[in-house]
Amino acid sequence: MEKEKVKLTTIQKIKKTTWKHLYRYFPWVQKHFLKWHLVWHEKGRQPYHIGWLAPGRTLEELEKHLHTEWGFGNHFVAWHDNGQVLSWRKLEDFDNQYHIRVFKDGEIRGHHEFTPESKPFEHFVEINEEQRMDEFRKFLGDYIVQKKYISHLKMDRTIAPESEITVDDPLDKNGRHRKQKS
Repeated sequence: MEKEKVKLTTIQKIKKTTWKHLYRYFPWVQKHFLKWHLVWHEKGRQPYHIGWLAPGRTLEELEKHLHTEWGFGNHFVAWHDNGQVLSWRKLEDFDNQYHIRVFKDGEIRGHHEFTPESKPFEHFVEINEEQRMDEFRKFLGDYIVQKKYISHLKMDRTIAPESEITVDDPLDKNGRHRKQKS
């Protein structure tokens, strides 16, 4: 049985439309705002350690799992942390998302936060950011271990579903977002 389409408020529809136009310019704007010191981003990694990519697992397998089983997709609107090889998100609704990062040494970090589309200022200053360890362990399953295991990962863009996964796109029978054909 297919789940109902999420209904957006008028304000959310306006924000969604605005961001659809901003997505194509965002990487350039972000890069130049940092360069011109109009915004800042701390070097290093976000503080929310979850675990390590399990021995024998690959980044490509993890990407397929996160996208196919849980509906995660590329999140290029996010800051780029040092050593990051993957930055994906799963929308909970228009206002909230799970954001996961994987690093070249195999470390996995993630948090739950406001979406930049819904609350750009709150997202930027990290208001309401939470670790949500149980949910991330559920998403990652046997792809994660707690004992430190060093991998040597490289960014893989063979699987790169679009970031603009939106909460009012239809859901499939498993509750994952499906893009409508234009």
